[in-house]
Amino acid sequence: MPPSSAYRPSTRHAELGEGFFDVVAPAPFPAHVLRHRDQRWAARVGLDTLTDAEWVAHFGRFEPLPGSFLEPLALRYHGHQFRSYNPDLGDGRGFLFAQLHDVRDGRLLDLGTKGSGKTPWSRGGDGRLTLKGGVREVLATAMLEALGVETSKSFSLVETGEALMRGDEPSPTRSAVLVRLSHSHIRIGSFQRFAFLKDEVRLRRLLDHTIRTYLPEAWREDEPVRAAAFLEEVCRRVARTGAQWTAAGFVHGVLNTDNINVTGESFDYGPWRFLPTYDPDFTAAYFDHGGLYAFGRQPEALVWNLARLGGCLLPLAEQPALEAAMDAFEPALHREFGAAVLRRLGLASLDEARDAALVRALFVFLRESQAPFEQVFFDWRGGAASEARATRGPAAEHYASPAFAPVRAAMEGFAPAPDARLDHPYFARPAPCTMLIDEVEAIWAPIAEADDWSAFRAKLGAIAEMAEAYGTTPAPP
Repeated sequence: MPPSSAYRPSTRHAELGEGFFDVVAPAPFPAHVLRHRDQRWAARVGLDTLTDAEWVAHFGRFEPLPGSFLEPLALRYHGHQFRSYNPDLGDGRGFLFAQLHDVRDGRLLDLGTKGSGKTPWSRGGDGRLTLKGGVREVLATAMLEALGVETSKSFSLVETGEALMRGDEPSPTRSAVLVRLSHSHIRIGSFQRFAFLKDEVRLRRLLDHTIRTYLPEAWREDEPVRAAAFLEEVCRRVARTGAQWTAAGFVHGVLNTDNINVTGESFDYGPWRFLPTYDPDFTAAYFDHGGLYAFGRQPEALVWNLARLGGCLLPLAEQPALEAAMDAFEPALHREFGAAVLRRLGLASLDEARDAALVRALFVFLRESQAPFEQVFFDWRGGAASEARATRGPAAEHYASPAFAPVRAAMEGFAPAPDARLDHPYFARPAPCTMLIDEVEAIWAPIAEADDWSAFRAKLGAIAEMAEAYGTTPAPP
């Protein structure tokens, strides 16, 4: 069965030409068992009519999608990893498989892989992904999307029948290949590579391609002005990502420059975590001994990475103009954080000062009370309109404490947003859907022990209900 009539493929990335990628072949896996397909997003790109067999052919064996790349492209980039520069990076266990357009808004989207086999950039690795790693990424992206975070989508997960040896989980362990749907895979590290090589021709080509393809609002006819406008727009978008993470209580874990794309979506999930309670020092990666990428330091990490992007653009623009562009980050972070918190609370904005006062009071309360992070946002969805429900729930003792009084006072005058849907059945539950690390392990255990996927499917169903209640379900084509 061919893709639907709405399917619009592209090969736009190939226009960059030699030096930006390597043509590669997918690994010949011994088995292909479909474990997850995102049918809602498949509809948004015109692939919802594929049968499961056709799906596996494209996203397990990587037979080309009609009209897109005949062979996959492993992208080249560099990056700072925990602030140490590494010139030996690139797609080491993934590739850009296809490009296609969002049926609803026409955006160009990428289908990129993780665990699809060795490439010239594998650096001695096997190019594979553990099934547990794939399950974790599916859960992370589903939860983040439901919470209103701009994120890549875990489009497909296929188990591939290999036994992998890993040092950070019981081995041998099962293998899988993941396909992500993202707005782009152009990273800060993509620019770093050409700056490091002093290849101004390709640096210019990458800049102009990225602006024309993904950020047309940043186009300026004068190149120095164009480069600064590009940096300013990237700063705004990355600030939005960081603000949404904070409002969601999310810790990415590995904020290296090769994990930050210039269109501002969150992607590439490894040792991620969600906060049980508010803790700025909470880290996700067991190897982040100094807390460089701790929850409260994520904005600092993002702006440090953006400064590296600014440095790459010095051959194309004057330093004062680039420094002025960087100034867009902090106000955008504060603005987007306030907007994200209000969206999570389902409240209509009053004015900048009142909004900021509510957000400040809420996070002071979260820090002082150590109330369950997600429970508080769930309980007070709709603000004072939800007080009767909130004060009967499992966190009621926190709301009866003096620490909550400033929040209650700050909520006065706020009304539910028109689309808050406070009558949705989701809000009749005593507790919200969460994604804490012990829950992830509880979902994985029956898969590992008995190939029982019922808990995984049930959790995705609960997340889908939450997304519907919060209005973050992808709009139909």
